[in-house]
Amino acid sequence: MIRFALRIPEDLHARLTAQAAADRRSINSEILHLLEVALDSPAVSAESPGGDSASPAPLGGKPDSSPA
Repeated sequence: MIRFALRIPEDLHARLTAQAAADRRSINSEILHLLEVALDSPAVSAESPGGDSASPAPLGGKPDSSPA
């Protein structure tokens, strides 16, 4: 198993903690579960105008500084 550090906003951490407690999982297990569900769901087509209304909103914080 690979280990890596992840920085997330405090409000997202609070939401993850609450969801993990509700699902009786550790935060790590909850994150793995959410990633698996997200990756198993059908991808939004680039041709679809506006995308899927059920898609999560983008995370706040600093914009991606990586080159385009």
